[in-house]
Amino acid sequence: MMISSGPDFERLVRILPAAEHPSRLLMSRLFLDADARYAVIGPVVGAPYAVMLLEPLIAWGARKICFMGWCGAISPKATIGDIIVPTGAIIDEGTSLGYDASLLDTARPSETLNRRIKTVLTGRGCDFLEGLVWSTDAIYRETPEKVIEFQARNALAVEMELSALFTAGRYRGVQIGAVLVVSDELTTLSWKPGFKLDRFRESRQTLIEAMKDLCQNPL
Repeated sequence: MMISSGPDFERLVRILPAAEHPSRLLMSRLFLDADARYAVIGPVVGAPYAVMLLEPLIAWGARKICFMGWCGAISPKATIGDIIVPTGAIIDEGTSLGYDASLLDTARPSETLNRRIKTVLTGRGCDFLEGLVWSTDAIYRETPEKVIEFQARNALAVEMELSALFTAGRYRGVQIGAVLVVSDELTTLSWKPGFKLDRFRESRQTLIEAMKDLCQNPL
């Protein structure tokens, strides 16, 4: 389990009583279940860093990786606090190019793992959206022109890691799935932050509980 946000990572670890043996991996912390059924690592921010963590996890035996993160809505279909299960991530970052992908290709998650994520969410009564996201690691270059471009490609939201994780996962032959919560909106080309809104906080807590279920009841 890869958790983008530091606070979300801390909350998940606190409600996983079996998580122990904390260690450092680069700038993140790694918790391993006592029975080695799962591991939780975070925080994870940006495409290059996400894949820098992914590679040793794969080398150590990880074969199914779920990512939980935040995103900014660029479609009117998505609003602050919505949960998104991405069906693909449009590549607008550089890490994927090292794993036999091209800019503006669409990287795809594991359908098997995404089905498992959706089953867990449905079991908790969570509504969620499905669709494409746009992945960029140049957060200060999310220009109006870029937003309009990816709106035209039917992307629901923008985030920083998934296209690289999906591409590297495919290259290495492992399953990567993901779930996101909308933290802010760029849909109208004017930034609307939602980090302090109750709905955003409640959705994050719901996802943390769902990720606990996923860890304790893996495929």
